[in-house]
Amino acid sequence: MSTVLSPVIDATDHAAELTALAAQLPQVPRQDLDAFFAAAAKLCTQLPSSTLEALRSFRVQGNEDGYLLVRGLPVQSELPPTPTSTPAPTDRPLITGEAWLVLFGSVLGLPTGYRELRSGTLYHDVYPSPGAHYLSSETSETLLEFHSEMAYHRQQPHYVMLACSRPDHEHRAGTLVASVRKALPLLAEEDRKRLFEQPSPCNVDVAFRGGDEIGPTATVRVLHGDENDPLLGYDRELLAPTDPEFAKSLAKLSQALDDVTEQINLEPGDMLIVDNYRTTHARTPFTPRWDGKDRWLHRMYIRVPDKLDYPAVAGEVVSFEAR
Repeated sequence: MSTVLSPVIDATDHAAELTALAAQLPQVPRQDLDAFFAAAAKLCTQLPSSTLEALRSFRVQGNEDGYLLVRGLPVQSELPPTPTSTPAPTDRPLITGEAWLVLFGSVLGLPTGYRELRSGTLYHDVYPSPGAHYLSSETSETLLEFHSEMAYHRQQPHYVMLACSRPDHEHRAGTLVASVRKALPLLAEEDRKRLFEQPSPCNVDVAFRGGDEIGPTATVRVLHGDENDPLLGYDRELLAPTDPEFAKSLAKLSQALDDVTEQINLEPGDMLIVDNYRTTHARTPFTPRWDGKDRWLHRMYIRVPDKLDYPAVAGEVVSFEAR
């Protein structure tokens, strides 16, 4: 288990050091992402030593909470309006929140894009969009239910990273995180056993359906790995068990995850790193105003080379493969 007692890293005292480090990154990243990620891979080793230690510990063994929350990061004094479309323009200058994603993320592993998702981009702007599908991160006024990101994908990211440029106006939107390490002790042995032994059919997200209303079906192991310290593959909306007893055990796991849920309200200068194999996450509703200052997060996915059974490189855009 991790020696990191708190999942929160306070970066306030390192503001000047971090600002100088971010200034060394190429300032228009999308013009040459390969060069941008190569620069980040070198610069990330110059992060404060205590931060590097926490990130490396989290990469190797995780922690009880299933996330790291970095607070007090330097923020950008003037921001452009919150985006209303994807992808971002190639000539958009580096946003400060994007700098923290790549510097911290490069310690953890490889920034990764998914060909069918957000036009295969490596950086995602997360913002409210009118009429967004209820399973999309662009929803706002409905709950985005608990899910492990792309649990149905063979190249599922190991970490989901979110950096905040703008909160919602009322500061209501919360990112919910529930750790399997906290939920597992609440499950009866027979339910644990059933969730380990039986894989479940799982639908895939709308982005990976190829234009079909239903799309392909994957097979997901909800609990897998070490039986005493399992990994989690969970999606409240998309898992579609056919066995009634399995469905009952899954419902008990769902309740256990609800019981251990933590809510994190992201503010400018915050960055959340979610362990995507040990947690499930969600987002509470909020009300957009469509005034150019709505909630704006930056998202990046990270894969860890040591945890892959195939070669991978930073900046790779992978195609969909159902589990």
